[in-house]
Amino acid sequence: MFEGFETRIVPGAGADIFCRIAGSGPPLLLLHGYPQTGAMWAGIAPRLAERFTVVVADLRGYGQSSQPDSRSGEHYAKRSMSNDMAAAMRELGHERFHLAGHDRGGRVAYRLALDHPEAVSRLAVLDIVPTLTMWERMDAARALSGYHWSFLAQPNPLPERLIGADPVFYLDHTLASWTASHSTSAFSPEALSEYRRAFNRPEAIHAACEDYRAGATIDRTHDEADRAANRRIAAPVLAIWGADGTPAKGGDPLDAWRPWVAGDLDGVEVPGGHFVVEEAPEDTLAALLAFFGR
Repeated sequence: MFEGFETRIVPGAGADIFCRIAGSGPPLLLLHGYPQTGAMWAGIAPRLAERFTVVVADLRGYGQSSQPDSRSGEHYAKRSMSNDMAAAMRELGHERFHLAGHDRGGRVAYRLALDHPEAVSRLAVLDIVPTLTMWERMDAARALSGYHWSFLAQPNPLPERLIGADPVFYLDHTLASWTASHSTSAFSPEALSEYRRAFNRPEAIHAACEDYRAGATIDRTHDEADRAANRRIAAPVLAIWGADGTPAKGGDPLDAWRPWVAGDLDGVEVPGGHFVVEEAPEDTLAALLAFFGR
C-alpha cells in the first residue's frame, strides 16, 4: 500500500501524528474513520497525489499515531483532535489546505473548519451528518443501527473489557455490518490486516472508546455552542454519502448540513454503504477530484 509515499511522525497539539505523504500541488489532508486507519485511503490516495500534495494522517489514538491517556473523553474531543491536524499541517509547511474526512475523521474535519477557518480552503465530509444532529435524530431505529454510539460511550472499563475479549471479531463484525454487502469483501487484504493489527491493542480500544465518549458529551457541547452563536463553516463543503449509508436513511443529508454551512454546499450520493472510499472508490474519487480541482 501507498507505494511512493514517505512516512513521518509529526508533532500535533498533544499527540504525535503518523502521516503518509506524496504528490505535489495544493495540499490535501485525508482523515479516516472508526475503526480504521489512514489505510482506508490507499485505493485512491495515489491518484489524488497526481494533482495534490496528499497527507494521509492517522487520528490521535488510532493506527500509528500516539494515544494520549484520557478519562471520560477529555483528550479525544474533536477540538483536540482537529488541533492536532492543524498543528501537523503547519509543521509540514501547509498553513492552508483542502480537507476530506470520513466518519470520525469527518467530525474532526468539520470541527477543524469551524475552529480554524483560515486553514481550510475546501471541506469534504464523507457519510456523516453533524454530531449534534445525530444525537437529536436518535430514535429507536437509529439507536439499533448505530448502537455503538451509546455502547462505546459507556464508562470505562465496560466496552473496553467486552471488546477486548475478541477485538478482531468485533472489528470484522463492525466493518461488515456497515457495508452494503454485509461482508469485509470491500476491504483490501492489506488494509484489513492493518485495521486488525492496529485495533488489536488495549490502548487502541480504549482510545476509540474515549473518542465516542467525547462524541456523547464534549463534542455535543461544542456543537451546541456553535449553533447558539450561529457559527458556520466558511469553506465550500461537499457531502458524499453511500446510498445504503446512515445519512441516506435519515432523509436528504444536505438538509442536515445546510444550517452548518455559510457558503457553497454540494452533495453526491455514491453506491454502497458507509465505507464509500472502499465500496465506491471510482465514484468517490471522481467527486473529490471535481470538488477540490475547482
